[in-house]
Amino acid sequence: MAKSNKGKAQSAKSEKIPELEDEHQEHIDKNQPDETVESTVESNADSSDEILIGQLSAERDKYIRLAAEYDNFRKRSKLEREATYSDACTDAITRILPVYDNLERALKQECSDEAFYKGIEMTMTGLTETLESMDVKPIDAVGEPFDPNKHNAVMAIENPELGEKIVAEEFQRGFTLGDKVIRFSTVVVAN
Repeated sequence: MAKSNKGKAQSAKSEKIPELEDEHQEHIDKNQPDETVESTVESNADSSDEILIGQLSAERDKYIRLAAEYDNFRKRSKLEREATYSDACTDAITRILPVYDNLERALKQECSDEAFYKGIEMTMTGLTETLESMDVKPIDAVGEPFDPNKHNAVMAIENPELGEKIVAEEFQRGFTLGDKVIRFSTVVVAN
């Protein structure tokens, strides 16, 4: 008998299950939002996403522009520092060149005191070595073709021994600092 009661209970359970499913289905149908509500929620979500994407894109553009401006600032600052250093070196060397000119003139003069003359030679040698260590080099002029980028012609002479536009004489030596001319050679040009 116990078995028959068990069988009846199981059949009752199986009968109640479809009823529960129907009630559950009705409950689900009542709680489901309408399609219009879903579309409104979706459209609000879509427009919200579009706004966020637009804001993100704008902020990204700002960041990229700021990064580019900073990079340009850094490069410009580096170039300005290099130019300032170069200008300072040029100014300092230009102020020293008259000392070079005076020592060069002193060496061309005759001197009876050997020790004095040797002292001037040593001073000139030291100054020349210092200038060379700073990449300052004299411009070759005499016998070279006239180059307006290196020479400043103050006179012209006729000399059949020299070719046309050849530097015949140098009044003042010119110098370069690297590739930059810091003082032009003052010269006399032939023919």
